[in-house]
Amino acid sequence: MTRRNLLLAIGCLLGPATAPAQAPSRATILRGEYGPYRANNDLLSYHLDVRVDPARKFISGKNTIRFRMLKDDQRIQLDLTDVLKVDKIVLGTAELKYVRDSGAVFVDFPSMLQKGKIYAIDFYYSGSPAQKGRFGGFSFDKDPSGHDWIYSACEGIGASVWWPNKDQWQDEVEEMEISVSAPSNLVDVSNGRFIGKKDLGDGYTQWNWKVHYPINNYDVAVNIGNYQHFSDRMGGLTLDYYALPEHLGKAKKQFSQTKGMLRAYEHYFGEYPFKKDGYKLIEVPYAGMEHQSAVAYGNGFENGYFGRDWTGVGISPRFDFIIIHESGHEWFGNSITAADPADMWIHEGWTTYLECLYCEYTYGQADGLKYTNGLKSHVNNRQPILGPRGLNQEPPQDQYFKGALFINTMRSVLDDDKKWWAILRKFYQTFKYKNILTEDVERFFSENTGMNLTPMFDEYLRHANIPTLELRFGNQSVAYRWIADEPAFAMPIKIGRRDHWQTIKPTTNWQAMTTDLTQGTLDVATDLYYVNVKK
Repeated sequence: MTRRNLLLAIGCLLGPATAPAQAPSRATILRGEYGPYRANNDLLSYHLDVRVDPARKFISGKNTIRFRMLKDDQRIQLDLTDVLKVDKIVLGTAELKYVRDSGAVFVDFPSMLQKGKIYAIDFYYSGSPAQKGRFGGFSFDKDPSGHDWIYSACEGIGASVWWPNKDQWQDEVEEMEISVSAPSNLVDVSNGRFIGKKDLGDGYTQWNWKVHYPINNYDVAVNIGNYQHFSDRMGGLTLDYYALPEHLGKAKKQFSQTKGMLRAYEHYFGEYPFKKDGYKLIEVPYAGMEHQSAVAYGNGFENGYFGRDWTGVGISPRFDFIIIHESGHEWFGNSITAADPADMWIHEGWTTYLECLYCEYTYGQADGLKYTNGLKSHVNNRQPILGPRGLNQEPPQDQYFKGALFINTMRSVLDDDKKWWAILRKFYQTFKYKNILTEDVERFFSENTGMNLTPMFDEYLRHANIPTLELRFGNQSVAYRWIADEPAFAMPIKIGRRDHWQTIKPTTNWQAMTTDLTQGTLDVATDLYYVNVKK
């Protein structure tokens, strides 16, 4: 649940039209579908215990997987890349049989597992992870001073590129332990609360972390390096920061933006969602990632996005994009999580909207709106931002920018900020620590605004084009209608003069009104709504 590399995103927007879709591979289907051997059990906890050998670029260990059976069955599906070896899978003292298939590991039990009962298995594995994905998946690297620097970043490609798990989005463990053994001259920073380290007596030290909340698989992270640690507090919340020694001064200055970010998001949505685990910000050699309670940071200790005003409207150079965006995922992506990658706009569209709210809270409503409208130049509108479910396919980049602009449009349609802020907070509080689909979002906002928002959700999320307000001017009159893919689309919108808007309620059928405004003087509030206008 992360912002993709923005430079790549912009490149995609300027590139050729999308190639014809290819049939999904078996691996994509096995990763994406919530099949019978996933649906028959409910995850309770993981304890990932992994040893990392930088010299050999090798990892080994086990994951203890606790789960409750939801029906009687003798098989469950787990996942581990074929690049890594399954050493053994054990239930108690009994070694279990398994079948590997395109990244899936089907584990068979000698007798029936009974509905309602809890079981725990130990999944032992080892090997050299293959670097893949835009940030490497699991990477063995060196820092500028020549120290080993090992890190994970596996959204999209999946956590099973480096550890065995139930690699899907619908079912999360309720809690997790992470034990990472690394050379004793290095530090590991992972998710959750640090509960201690242990000298193993062989040149390695084990770092132990406890995650007290549900966590999605791709958020689980290791960050092993020559880190220096400094800390702060905001009320009862611990703030822990990790940077390379040569960047410590820059980190202390740049990471001071954390408190303002937290104040903004807590203002709109409520308390930071992982207080027991604390908040961490960790330097990494890639752009950044929203690893839960252990946010990865690689923006070069500069404001903007790698120093760029990426929206082009003069607002983004005021703050560090990676701190503000990736930390926003703690609320949307990590706390509220989509149940399928097809609904990933729940992560990315909402977190991009959080950027807009950060700007409004910090710099005022006018600058917040200016930042929001700066997103429009990055929207492609070639594909819907909701993709097919059950296929482990990431939606197009429009999920970020179009998603945020759609949410801002909903705010303008409601046209009652006091009610809007209350609904936003209730939305978050209703679904925090849950896995949801777009239908849950649509149902909530329709019920709480008292409006039928289904045609609007369908128009913006399930179609490529945005609606166009068509205007035809006559003598002291204007006719208007929506050009939209949804026949029932009837979104209200403000038109007239900027100092005196009036709200009309177009449908896809022509209506008319009298006005002394002309084609040259009648304006549409396109800064409040994401629409096209045709005169």
